[in-house]
Amino acid sequence: MLKLAFISFTVCLITTSSFAYLGPGIGGGVIVAMIGIIVAIFAALFGLIWFPIKRLLKKKRKKEQQHNKFD
Repeated sequence: MLKLAFISFTVCLITTSSFAYLGPGIGGGVIVAMIGIIVAIFAALFGLIWFPIKRLLKKKRKKEQQHNKFD
């Protein structure tokens, strides 16, 4: 197992020339993909934080309205 890990690590460090053309569209695609990933992470965090707080505030407001109704 250690031998396999060492060989894999060594292969990753070896650099060779690549004879391929990467057009300008690739850079834009990578930037847009990164922005999309970041927006998705923030949207998920927002959903996980905002909706429980919203439900809690709604429940609290409803309880206050019921309390004021009986006064």
